[in-house]
Amino acid sequence: MFDPKELDAIKQAKDQWEETTLQHTLARSPERRAKFITASSEEIDRLYTPLDLAQMDYARDLGLPGEYPFTRGVHTTMHRGRFWTMRMFAGFGTAEETNARFKYLLEHGETGLSTAFDMPTLYGLDTDDERAVGEFGKCGVAISSLADMEILFDGIPVDQVTTSMTINSPAAIIWAMYIAAAEKRGVPRAQLGGTIQNDILKEYIAQKEFIFPPHPSMRLVVDTMEFGTQAMPLWNTISISGYHIREAGSTAAQELAFTLADGMEYVRWGIARGMNIDEFAPRLSFFFNAHNDFFEEIAKYRAARRIWSRWMRDKMGAQNPRSWLMRFHTQTAGVSLTAQQPMNNVARVALQALAAVLGGTQSLHTNSLDEAWALPSESAATIALRTQQIIANESGVTNTADPLGGSYFVESFTNRMEQEANAYFTKIEKLGGVLPSIEKGFFQREIAESAARYQTEIEKKERVIVGVNDFVVQENLKVPLLRVDAASERRQCERLARIRRERDGVRVQATLDAIRDAAKKDHANLMPCFIDAANAYATLGEMMDVLRGVWGEYKEPVIV
Repeated sequence: MFDPKELDAIKQAKDQWEETTLQHTLARSPERRAKFITASSEEIDRLYTPLDLAQMDYARDLGLPGEYPFTRGVHTTMHRGRFWTMRMFAGFGTAEETNARFKYLLEHGETGLSTAFDMPTLYGLDTDDERAVGEFGKCGVAISSLADMEILFDGIPVDQVTTSMTINSPAAIIWAMYIAAAEKRGVPRAQLGGTIQNDILKEYIAQKEFIFPPHPSMRLVVDTMEFGTQAMPLWNTISISGYHIREAGSTAAQELAFTLADGMEYVRWGIARGMNIDEFAPRLSFFFNAHNDFFEEIAKYRAARRIWSRWMRDKMGAQNPRSWLMRFHTQTAGVSLTAQQPMNNVARVALQALAAVLGGTQSLHTNSLDEAWALPSESAATIALRTQQIIANESGVTNTADPLGGSYFVESFTNRMEQEANAYFTKIEKLGGVLPSIEKGFFQREIAESAARYQTEIEKKERVIVGVNDFVVQENLKVPLLRVDAASERRQCERLARIRRERDGVRVQATLDAIRDAAKKDHANLMPCFIDAANAYATLGEMMDVLRGVWGEYKEPVIV
């Protein structure tokens, strides 16, 4: 990208600068510390110049927005054409309460819905299950049957607003309920747009909300991929998630590498099912974290697009350019937010959101200032949404595509991210692939070591967390918290009991038997069975218990 003579001249000028100007400055005023590091403990050089990009080829490595290798963005005009989808993660208590929050956010300018489910729902349990005691509605909305799903989206134009649902082990069943609820309102499934997270691999790696063993779990994911390809062209059937990997303590490079490795594994399983890569790959999407280190995060997103496009085109032979695109949602880093001095979290979230936008995200959730205390209050959620709107409309960063493209530092760090990810791909391949790496504890060990290192740096004050280990003040905090009313749980259980009394028990049993029979067959797609059972008002727990009976539950081996 640079003429060798120009590079030589730059090197001489830099050498002279280091020997004169820099040395004189350091003699008068030493730097603040001996080593500067990112949030991932990567060392940062003092200065970046064209010398750091000497081997870079513009067409091969950068290109133009909307063109291979998509380093500069998947859309030609990026945010000049349209803003990212402002998709605030929301859910608590009953379906009625969350429906009201959805409508509130839409009225205040949100452009897409994102659904959080409570812990019993995430584990495939009905609200009245004895294993669910004490967890109702605390980290999301409770959905036990089609009746709850109908209430959750009552009055919301699901054919006009895209919906994201953050759920994994029971994802196919929850999706079936959403489809059934829409069709009861007269909205054909082909008109539904949105995303189901449905990323089971990252559950084994980081979040640990798995239920079934890996192979039947992967079978469920492929069933949804196949069904969506055939019947729901506007739906993203997986949101391959690095967010939870990062929240568990990984570095940015680990988040990048492990997420893409998972994505590659889903592609291989889809091909093994007999699906055409160019038919299902365009509906795969990704989900990344936006952590504190501004430039590291931007480099991560840019490297992700380039790695994915190269792998899909050159390694997997995808012909459709849409198969090469990495489209991704971003959420600001919940793990970075502090209970101390919670108003500081507004600044953290703003910087993280800005990094996501400059990195070219297609969708964004901004966490609320009370994240470390409870589910977002209405006022805190509004501030978080307004943060996105200010970035979009007032900051000027949306006026040009990839405004940081060409930065010596950003391009150098993007290259470095790609190299680190490729090194991880090699390690994973040597271990036999993603599933063997999970079984051997590779991912878990890497993340644990990274998390421990980060915490040690905080405790040694090698890393400053404002309000936690420096700039500490005595506080008498009065944070308005969202609390789940105990009466809501009673109403939820009463509705569930009424559904069981009033439904056709013979029909329910027939649909559960059909699920059991299909689960015992290797390649029978379970989605039509789930939709039939949802329409019969079989509950989430009933359907999941049938699958538990066929496949068993997974017990993670102890990793030492």
